[in-house]
Amino acid sequence: MEQPRDHSASPPTGPEAGPEAHSATLGVRVRRRLLVPVLAFGGVLMALMQTVVVPMLPDLPRATGSSPSTVSWMLTATLVTGAVLNPVLGRAGDMYGKRPVLIGALVTMTVGSALCALTSDIRVLIAARAMQGAAAAVVPLATSILRDELAGHRIGSSVALMSSTVGIGAALGLPLASVVVEHADWHALFWVTTALGTLTAIASWWVVPNSPVRTRGRFDVAGAVLLSVGLVALLLALSKGAVWGWGSMPVAVSAATGVVALGLWVWRQLRAREPLVDLRLAGRRTVALPHTAALLTGFAFYANWLATAQLVQAPTSTGYGLGASALTASLCLVPGGLVMVCMSSVSARLSAARGGRWTLLAGSLVIAGAYVFRIFTSGTLWTIVLGATLCSVGTGLVYSALPTLVLQAVPQEQTASATGLNVLMRTMGQSVCSTTVVAVLAQFTTDVHGTAYPTLHAYLIVFALAAAAALAAACTAAALPGRPSAKSVTDPAPSAAPAAGPATGTARARVPVASAPPKWRSAPAY
Repeated sequence: MEQPRDHSASPPTGPEAGPEAHSATLGVRVRRRLLVPVLAFGGVLMALMQTVVVPMLPDLPRATGSSPSTVSWMLTATLVTGAVLNPVLGRAGDMYGKRPVLIGALVTMTVGSALCALTSDIRVLIAARAMQGAAAAVVPLATSILRDELAGHRIGSSVALMSSTVGIGAALGLPLASVVVEHADWHALFWVTTALGTLTAIASWWVVPNSPVRTRGRFDVAGAVLLSVGLVALLLALSKGAVWGWGSMPVAVSAATGVVALGLWVWRQLRAREPLVDLRLAGRRTVALPHTAALLTGFAFYANWLATAQLVQAPTSTGYGLGASALTASLCLVPGGLVMVCMSSVSARLSAARGGRWTLLAGSLVIAGAYVFRIFTSGTLWTIVLGATLCSVGTGLVYSALPTLVLQAVPQEQTASATGLNVLMRTMGQSVCSTTVVAVLAQFTTDVHGTAYPTLHAYLIVFALAAAAALAAACTAAALPGRPSAKSVTDPAPSAAPAAGPATGTARARVPVASAPPKWRSAPAY
């Protein structure tokens, strides 16, 4: 297996090196220092893309001449394409190179932003938002790149930082969008994201090196199609059930199609010589349990984000609401986003000292405790902000530990697809959470001047469900095996035995392929 490159060597810098060598050395050093910040900013931008449209939803029906249910597809389209492309682009990155796939995802996202900035046609807007969903693959691809390129002692902290960017991007997206929408035309917001996307794509092209770690074989097109159909159908049923009606024919057909397609996908993956996702590897306890924890903590994380924004904006006449503006509600989430970044270094140190299992356990218990705190302290703004921030403390620990656990359990040439599947499980948890929160808040309401608002009891139920999900994640952490004595992120697990062919019992081994980098990247890796 191809190991991370030698970081001790450096280009000649003595008297024998001419001006060109010194210039090349300086460029390599700059790229080394910028690798983690550029990839981390890509993660922030990815999360920001998923949230910036939320403050615009009340005004978009009037601005686009469409119904609120149609406008809601601007959120659904990004969610669905992101979930589909996560494992697909992760696998493509493992096979064809992470750098080109990463840059392609960023360019697709940027083009989608530019289209949103140029039109008010709801059909184009929905298609463009679907293109922006490609950015969801940035985090797993970046995590794999960090594993390939960094020296061993830097991988843990850098991967933890990469995971925490999801929190700060989500937290900053709402206030940024609120400020822009209040002071400018809503198209300006997409011009801002277009500029940020262009900058990130250019910086990634210059900074990110070509990885020599590849998986040889054919891309499983049929598996990608089945997975796409299954995820799209299932996520549509989950995200639109409250709008279409849970007993309606579209929801029933969509859910049935999703279940059948995913069942066929699993059947194919277990029999394919070169599967899109190695389900035998994913079924191992050391891999399956982190994926399960990602599903559960994705639910808990999203409940904090959804409930907080709505709780503080409820009118005071409800008896519990604070009547805050959308901008104030958005700012309540900013401390949590910043805390998640700070917790990345704490998580890396805790994982190095005790193992990722204990970090996952501690983070899950913090989330559960934070929701218990919120159940009894949802009457004032400062306690609401404190409770939301405590949830982010635990989320920062969990989200930073999950990729570390996955990296320890999978071979290096399957890093992007394995981490992509982990992010997919987190997205599925968020989708289930969104559906659950909408159902609970719609079930328990009170009438205020002719308008139905959720009761405080509804929010307390949401907090209790999120606490239960976090406790379940803690149980999965406790079920993980103890810290490996001879394995780490820098000493990855051996490649899984390849799946036997359906008839002959033979299979092609998947091995890393070293691809020679361009001359200007011939200096040692970061």
